[in-house]
Amino acid sequence: MGQIYDFIYNLLPYLGMWLYGFLRSLGLSEEAVFLVVGLIKAFLLANFGLIGFAILTYVERKIVARFQDRLGPNVAGPYGILQPVADGIKLLTKEDTMPAGADRWVYNLAPLIIATCALAPLVVIPFGPGAIGADLSIGVLYVLAVGSGALVGVLMAGWGSNNKYALLGAFRAVAQLISYEIPAVLSVVVVVMIAGTMSTVGIVQAQDVPYLFVLPVAALAFLLSGVAEVGRTPFDLLEAESEIVAGFHIEYSGMKFALVFLGEFVHALVVSALFAVLFLGGWRGPWLPPYLWMLIKMSVGIFLFFWLRATLPRIRIDQMLNLNWKFLTPLMILNLIGVALVDKGLRAAGVSGGMWAAGLFLFNMAMLIGALALPGYLGRRARMAALAAEAEAEAVEAAMAAH
Repeated sequence: MGQIYDFIYNLLPYLGMWLYGFLRSLGLSEEAVFLVVGLIKAFLLANFGLIGFAILTYVERKIVARFQDRLGPNVAGPYGILQPVADGIKLLTKEDTMPAGADRWVYNLAPLIIATCALAPLVVIPFGPGAIGADLSIGVLYVLAVGSGALVGVLMAGWGSNNKYALLGAFRAVAQLISYEIPAVLSVVVVVMIAGTMSTVGIVQAQDVPYLFVLPVAALAFLLSGVAEVGRTPFDLLEAESEIVAGFHIEYSGMKFALVFLGEFVHALVVSALFAVLFLGGWRGPWLPPYLWMLIKMSVGIFLFFWLRATLPRIRIDQMLNLNWKFLTPLMILNLIGVALVDKGLRAAGVSGGMWAAGLFLFNMAMLIGALALPGYLGRRARMAALAAEAEAEAVEAAMAAH
């Protein structure tokens, strides 16, 4: 039984070694073998993103429909499972239009850049021991850098469309995405500081206790920032139809629109996978195979995205930016400094293991409670001041009326 579990646990490394030996037996050189293996990995990861995109479009419709007491897709195939296929056929056969006066190269390249920058971070996501495209020593930095490249595609789409609504939507999208990059990066820095490595595999291996229970403030900030960066409800101002006529991609149709749509869903998939790696222990877990644990943890993050969409209304852009600049970013700066000091103090005192994790957790909870209580206190004080000013004005008016 132990041998079977060991084989399942190391299935992908075994397949990799078999493939390497098979290619070498064909007489290929070392460089050629690495090239072929790299191409196979890229093909598998790209198809994982594409298949995940197709599945998520169906799953989201079903989940949101259940939240809203509807059936969701139920015509194309049993239980509507062929709906992604029907959508793909529809998008393939739709007319490919281009606005008059559009910048041809910029307009056409934008969807490709958005889709590529969404798929590229999958290279450093570990799905199990040895199941990773490339274990870079700066894996987290690579994800942040490549994922931010979608900003360029968004701006290109808005500018190249020669449409004022699209350009306005692109500017607003870039403002939103750049703003929420800051707390996301700060939360990742906290994890890297505690784990002592920027390798995604190293971060998973460092989590004897999942960092969700050690660094809950960083986990919450990363999740909120991820929702905003993906452009999901309640931060879906990138395509606020009632305000900017569907945003930066209003002029796209057919497969170009599908690439933009793919970028959004794959980005959500990557954020969920990165959340699982940084805060949920990645593939680590008892009894079940590691690949299954990773998929389960990714599914939890994705379900949260769908849950928020079905529950919360869209907020205003000033509320969204105020939440970032006046709450999340200052909180994460203080959290970074505080976690560094507490971690240093605990290690200097010789505290480790569960007591070290409990100490950091208590500090994070105290900071979170204080951060949530302070706006309430300031809000009450502002309301009392406004009521006092109103009462004083009424008293002055009454005195003047009496005279």
